[in-house]
Amino acid sequence: TASVTVTVNPNPTVTATGGTICNGNTFIITVSGANSYSWNNSLGSGSSKAISPSTTTTYQITGTDNNGCTGTASATVIVNPNPVVSLTANPSSICAGSSTTISANGSSNYSWSNTLGIGLSKTVSPTTTTTYNVTGTDNNGCTGTASTTVTVNPLPNVGAVGATICNGATATITATGATTYEWESPLGAGQSKDVTPTSTTTYSVTGTDVNGCTGTASTTVTVNALPNVGAVGATICN
Repeated sequence: TASVTVTVNPNPTVTATGGTICNGNTFIITVSGANSYSWNNSLGSGSSKAISPSTTTTYQITGTDNNGCTGTASATVIVNPNPVVSLTANPSSICAGSSTTISANGSSNYSWSNTLGIGLSKTVSPTTTTTYNVTGTDNNGCTGTASTTVTVNPLPNVGAVGATICNGATATITATGATTYEWESPLGAGQSKDVTPTSTTTYSVTGTDVNGCTGTASTTVTVNALPNVGAVGATICN
């Protein structure tokens, strides 16, 4: 008789833990339970891998112990899409001194640049053309960004030319520096107006440029009184 012993070594219990990331981020998978490891997905060997999948992906790892026995494990990395954030200004072009409202869309929470803080929308009054940025964070903690530019148009430099006249005469007053003009009532619209004031009078005009921005000016028509002319007759002999 004879006997032989067959030693059965247990396979290693290989473990690996997956997780959840936002698209574009990196996750580290660490595997344990064996001495050496071989990964699928062309990842080679090693006990941990930093990965950045663009879609939800499952990774298979084979671990080998000192006895040459093997065990396998899998880890799934769930990839959540980033929110598509948009940002609009209404209106996107304003006149100096005016305000506009910029509103974000596409996420749950928003954080603004330009020290604007948080919130869905903001009312802003920039003094120069300004770009605003917002970061939106969704319920998965994933983020998306957007930007919009508010154009600030300067106010037109409106001027007006008056005149000096004699009482009873007519003067022409003319505005400059804009595209259209509106004079104080009752003069109405137009770049130039003929006026016949009976006393020195100041006239105001509002000019509007191609951007819809307005500026104002005033001019004075000085009315000089007519001289009080007299004539003295005489009595003579033929």
